[in-house]
Amino acid sequence: MPFVVGLTGGIGSGKTAVADAFATLGIEIVDTDTLAHRLSAAGEAGFDAIRRAFGDLVVAPDGEIDRPALRRLVFADSAARAALESALHPLIRAEAADEMRRWHGAYGIVVVPLLLEHEGIRSIVDRILVVDCPEDEQVRRVVARSALTAEEVRAIMAAQLGRAQRLAAADDVIDNSGPVAAIAPQVRALDQRYRGLAAARNAG
Repeated sequence: MPFVVGLTGGIGSGKTAVADAFATLGIEIVDTDTLAHRLSAAGEAGFDAIRRAFGDLVVAPDGEIDRPALRRLVFADSAARAALESALHPLIRAEAADEMRRWHGAYGIVVVPLLLEHEGIRSIVDRILVVDCPEDEQVRRVVARSALTAEEVRAIMAAQLGRAQRLAAADDVIDNSGPVAAIAPQVRALDQRYRGLAAARNAG
């Protein structure tokens, strides 16, 4: 398998913008949130697993998962959150591993919001890249882009690893506290570093 960089960060930190910047350099990306969304669509294995865990309570009138209702449920109840993770995470891990096996480049990026909270995919990651910004900025960004309230965003953040713990676990950090334009230079520098690390591992 190619060299694997695990990209993580709190909600609103800018993981998607960073992943997009790597993609513009031709780096292959696997986004586990995208996989989760696809796997939980009606007719997919994740949908069936969620329905078994929660019943019709989280199924919308159109027959799809009622994602806002599910989000409210799991971030208000740690047992419900554990049940959702138990239902979906094995499916996501298997799908991510399958996509990563098809990578052709020297390295690739797997985007995992809860990379540091669960062993799962972390066990196959060679390098941990954390996208960082102040917590107040995380809240501001998520409220601006979604229908969530500041209180709901902070509830999600409370279920994630704290900022200091993420930074302590990081091999590399992208500072996304400023403008979006500041991301690309940091990504270009990391791209060179990762290519070198991948070459060194393959040479060994």
